[in-house]
Amino acid sequence: MQDHSRPHRFLPSGPLTGRVRVPGDKSISHRSIMLGALAVGETRVAGLLEGEDVLATAAAMQAMGAQVERKPDGSWSIHGVGVGGLLQPHSSLEMGNSGTSTRLLMGLVASHGITATFTGDASLSGRPMGRVTEPLSLMGAQFHGNARGTLPLTTEGICPAVPIAYRLPVASAQVKSAIMLAGLNTPGITTVIEPVPTRDHSERMLAGFGAKVEIEEADGERIIRVHGDAELRPQEIEVPGDPSSAAFFAVAALLVEGSDLVIENVGLNPTRAGLFDVLRKMGGSIEELNAREVGGEPVADLHVRHSLLNGIDVDPAIAPSMIDEFPVLFVAAALAKGRTTTTGLEELRVKESDRIATMAAALSGAGAQVEERDDGLVIHGTGGAPLRGSANSRTKTRLDHRIAMSMAIAGLASQDGVEVDDTRPIATSFPNFMDLLAGAEA
Repeated sequence: MQDHSRPHRFLPSGPLTGRVRVPGDKSISHRSIMLGALAVGETRVAGLLEGEDVLATAAAMQAMGAQVERKPDGSWSIHGVGVGGLLQPHSSLEMGNSGTSTRLLMGLVASHGITATFTGDASLSGRPMGRVTEPLSLMGAQFHGNARGTLPLTTEGICPAVPIAYRLPVASAQVKSAIMLAGLNTPGITTVIEPVPTRDHSERMLAGFGAKVEIEEADGERIIRVHGDAELRPQEIEVPGDPSSAAFFAVAALLVEGSDLVIENVGLNPTRAGLFDVLRKMGGSIEELNAREVGGEPVADLHVRHSLLNGIDVDPAIAPSMIDEFPVLFVAAALAKGRTTTTGLEELRVKESDRIATMAAALSGAGAQVEERDDGLVIHGTGGAPLRGSANSRTKTRLDHRIAMSMAIAGLASQDGVEVDDTRPIATSFPNFMDLLAGAEA
């Protein structure tokens, strides 16, 4: 079989300086297209992330009747069909590597009288869908596929669906959002109970589009109620920079001596920005400049300077607000002074790859001292000294974009560089990562 992988060796760099602007937030980009497609009229989106995952969402909404197009000025225009107006797609919806697209779109389809088959790449086809099919089945949708409940999977929606009150067994913004999106076209009130708060972009954006969403805090839980038969109004949306993408540059600037970098226009929604708090607790110099609010989301420029980090015990309660950033935090910990312990990260085992096992192997290959546990890693840092791995070691990314980018950053802080087996997956979330990284290195 022909190997189309694109290996690349990331070498020690000079300081990262100047200013960079990372692409738009992936979570907000997905939701802006979906909700724009459910509004009546034209929604315009500036700063949309044009990665493969978001383009999969755009293609799916087009297949179900919305008009989605990129304008010459780089903005995107979405002409929606209205809540309840989704059309039967003529062929299966190809989701590529995007778990967010798949789970949220299953929610949309569940309360419409249409049937859609979801397919994905090898990585996505191994990821669990039962956590979302279970609550959507309670609303009346049916799912047909294999016994494992993984893709390919056919969702048979129902209209009218049945409103439910559902307590999330696992902290998951995707499951919460799928139920909320199903609730838009369901008569009555659909309720989601969150024992642990997760990213709240769906709540913020639904309210912005005119849906009636009530949020109550009781006994440490968040109770979210969505009123059905919603009518969404088109919006003008400016997507802030993705904090998950900014994370790679923040860690790189902290680790590479002499770095002094400003990362512009970063979304700092408190349900997403946990990594920056953890890095500050480790001694990282990360300052917020020009704090402002854009489209209901807090935004600032981050001024990051090289710092000697100290190992800490990371509070598992912060995990939902930085679940995608743990791979790059592991890299920061590998160069910190002392021991960093992470726990409560079982969710990382069912991401694009098993991120606990994959990062343990990758960092060990790069010369870090790592202990793998069931729910996290214990990392003994170098105290700022460069990583010294085997010269012929190659990181296996398992087709996981965040593993590839995290180990690219490890390469900058190594003695001889780190070779990543395949850089192609990076395009799913950060198409211009390599160019921006090269531009920031002095």
